[in-house]
Amino acid sequence: MKEINFNPVDFEPVRQIALQFPDSSDSLSHYDTPSVKIRKNLLARLHENGEFFAIRTDFESRNNFLEQYPEMCFITPHYIDYPYICMYVKGYSLEVLRMVLETGYQAITKKK
Repeated sequence: MKEINFNPVDFEPVRQIALQFPDSSDSLSHYDTPSVKIRKNLLARLHENGEFFAIRTDFESRNNFLEQYPEMCFITPHYIDYPYICMYVKGYSLEVLRMVLETGYQAITKKK
């Protein structure tokens, strides 16, 4: 059984930054967790266990973030094959959060 235990308030800083991007919108994701999408593409969501955000990026940026900010960024086995990075809900900096979100926005918008 999956642990579903999240507080939507934890996602507010992500929303505040992500909703500044063009074509961004509030959404609900898995288990009704808050998320932000860019033209229907998932940019970021609060994980249902409430412990981390899953944020779209690209593999090169992800490797850089994992190396530079191991105290804030990590990866779960689920996301290993996908261009996402995980950031702890507690103990991140807004500056790093903004950088990660920007790489995700770039990855989504340059695809097409």
